[in-house]
Amino acid sequence: MSLWGSLVGQEDAVAVLSEATRRESAMTHAWLLTGPPGSGRSVAARAFAAGLQAPQDPDGTGEEARAALAGTHPDVTVLATEKVVIAINEARELVSLAQRAPSQGRWRVIIIEDADRMGEQTGNVLLKAIEEPPPRTVWVLCAPSAQDVLATIRSRCRLVTLRVPPAAAVADLLASDDGIDPELAMECALAAQSHIGMARRLATHPPAREFRRSVLTIPGRVRGVGDAVLAAGELVEQATEHAKVATAERDEAEKAELLRTLGGQEGGKVPPALRAQLRQLEEEQKRRARRALLDVLDRALVDLLSFYRDVLVVQLGADVELVNRAVADQVRSTAGASTPETSVHRMQAIGQARTRMAANAAPLLTIEAMVVALRPQA
Repeated sequence: MSLWGSLVGQEDAVAVLSEATRRESAMTHAWLLTGPPGSGRSVAARAFAAGLQAPQDPDGTGEEARAALAGTHPDVTVLATEKVVIAINEARELVSLAQRAPSQGRWRVIIIEDADRMGEQTGNVLLKAIEEPPPRTVWVLCAPSAQDVLATIRSRCRLVTLRVPPAAAVADLLASDDGIDPELAMECALAAQSHIGMARRLATHPPAREFRRSVLTIPGRVRGVGDAVLAAGELVEQATEHAKVATAERDEAEKAELLRTLGGQEGGKVPPALRAQLRQLEEEQKRRARRALLDVLDRALVDLLSFYRDVLVVQLGADVELVNRAVADQVRSTAGASTPETSVHRMQAIGQARTRMAANAAPLLTIEAMVVALRPQA
């Protein structure tokens, strides 16, 4: 398998990036990789870093390339925040790191996977370093679109745009790389709307598929305001549990490691001298937990959007494959009981809920207002 083999359906982007790894005349000091969620932005960034460190290893089997892909190469730094925003102190650390010459590889590569989570102050901290980096430093920023990054930053980067890969290509990747049954692989690829990471999680993690199915039952069981409030509460509760599962084990491991490093005892009374460090870790974990909850809820809303997208497809008689073919009967039933205008209104309500949560609105109140808007009209 080639270094770029996991980048499904991204031939144009691969051509640009691979050429830059082979010819320094095609290189530039800052890159901005954009594309919808699941298109493979972070995969492309890591493959690019591996190609820069090992241009003579197109298969990515050598030690340099494998370390870069795994994020363990000493000259490849990856910032993938699990918080709502990237902190200024994190940006300052990257600026300091960018000034150092590569210690082992050909380039010092700094990847920011969530560049869209940089506020104006954070972006300004990075601006000078991105504009005038040392000769062997390369910045690779990833974001859903160029507009999600500060104008001053994006104007100093070379833009490479990734697209949504075909569902069939994602299904083939799951079948070949993960041994997933082809029919299940295709169902998950469609349900994830070609989001490779989500499709893989759905295919390999039955609880994730079950949670998604429960989300898709909401349109069929909400008949009034009371039903809407109950459904919203259940959704937030389930999302909270899923987020806890994703973060709890790591939180405990981090706490145990901190206590061990500082000489404390796990399960024992925390000495006063260690309480400040422990409190700081707990605050960091709270921010990460909130990010995890918002991510789970946002994905659930995307799934609901895909349901009403299918409803609208049926209502308009469009010759387009359904995303949620596993619940095709429910889609057709909802389509027959409403109008295209109603479907658009419901999709707008879901979109508004996503916007409100991104602006730090209370999740439960936001979801309740959204689900009320999904109920059948009198």
